[in-house]
Amino acid sequence: MKIEHKIYLSNAVNIVLIVLIGLFALQNLNEILTKFRFIVIAEGLNANFLEMRLAEKNYFLYGDDNALYNIRSRINQTSDTMLQVRNDITRAVGAEKYATLLDHLHTYDQMIDSISKSRPRDAEAQKKLREVGQKLKTFSEDITALESSRIDAIIISSRNILFYSIWTVVLFALLFSNLIVRNIGQSLRKVVNLTRAISKGNYPKIKEKPSNDEMGAVISAINSMAEELQRREKEIVQSKRLASIGVLVAGVAHELNNPLNNISMLAQTYAEVYDGLGKEDRISFMERVDEETERLRVIIHNLLDYAKPKEQHLARADTNQVVQKVLALVKNMLDISNIKIKLTLAENLPDIYIDEHQIQQVLVNMATNAIQAMDRGGELRIGTRYVPDTDEIEIEIADKGKGIAPEFLDHIFDPFFTTKGDSGTGLGLWVSYGIIKNHQGNIRVTSQIGIGTTFIITLPSCKKLKRCTDDEA
Repeated sequence: MKIEHKIYLSNAVNIVLIVLIGLFALQNLNEILTKFRFIVIAEGLNANFLEMRLAEKNYFLYGDDNALYNIRSRINQTSDTMLQVRNDITRAVGAEKYATLLDHLHTYDQMIDSISKSRPRDAEAQKKLREVGQKLKTFSEDITALESSRIDAIIISSRNILFYSIWTVVLFALLFSNLIVRNIGQSLRKVVNLTRAISKGNYPKIKEKPSNDEMGAVISAINSMAEELQRREKEIVQSKRLASIGVLVAGVAHELNNPLNNISMLAQTYAEVYDGLGKEDRISFMERVDEETERLRVIIHNLLDYAKPKEQHLARADTNQVVQKVLALVKNMLDISNIKIKLTLAENLPDIYIDEHQIQQVLVNMATNAIQAMDRGGELRIGTRYVPDTDEIEIEIADKGKGIAPEFLDHIFDPFFTTKGDSGTGLGLWVSYGIIKNHQGNIRVTSQIGIGTTFIITLPSCKKLKRCTDDEA
């Protein structure tokens, strides 16, 4: 079920419950109003019954004939009233009690009629009249009291039912909302974790079967996106490998071409002038061939030396001390180039676990590149800082040189790629990148033409690596 439908269902259930509670409350309210109407009517009837009993006593005690007339008048008035409000009384107490009350009133009326016709006053009739009057008054008062107690019971029952019903609706709403929020929250956490992993270059998938709602559709879409990104990354890596191979082949060809051309020219010239050459000239030709061959050997040796992994000698080291040693190595270059140094070294940095000579090689290469980029003086900025979120150390090397064109930034770590023309080999940054990667670190670069270039080297701290003993390698 979709989240939208779940919310609609929840609202529909709540609305039904609220409507049922409202109907129940309305029904009870109508019943209470009916019984209140009866009580008002009953109070009037009871007042009439009381007046009739008082007139009855006046008749028997004082012989007041007007008392009988008063009683008959109130009997007629009460009968008329009961007929007018018959429906209200019937709804409140039922037709049976209404008939009983009317029957008692009719009996009382007959007794009054009988007494008014009998002379002198009959003691037995007087006794019966009092019994009938008392029964009439008592019955009326009893049903009035009973209905009053029923009103109290209805109010108490309604209050309790409304109280529990409202809390039931509230709890149901909270429970259903909590279920929806938990469902969405769990899915969102999975999505967040997946997107964070994708941003770091990992492409996991949410293995649980997606739910049949909007979040399930989102998870399925992100899983598909992760698969597509992984596929495209492989394609990009493959294309970069091919491009790097192309650059490597072009670089090797360029480096080897000059000595090979020289050897070829020497061989052709040697063959043409061989007959006219003396012994020393022939030896000179061969020596020059040997020199060019040595150049080829050195180029191939350097290439293999850069390409093959070197054994690391890892030990605990202080980042700031490593930076200070590098500055001592390049101080003369800085002075000659009229470049000022600006140091921003953070205090109390955690130690790192490195091959110090290799890291120095990287930093010297970075510093040298920065110095060469500022041919008319400038400022070299070197800083260190701790990143607690990732438990890593960052070393920043920034210059105010010519900068690197945006189209070259993606290739500066490729072998034999250089922006220095014939003066650069294109191997320094490639080797530096490999060293940092072997230390489980990373290198980032930003650059703007005419403003300068910034390299940021990231290395894990000892605490993050959980291996910082000097004897480990």
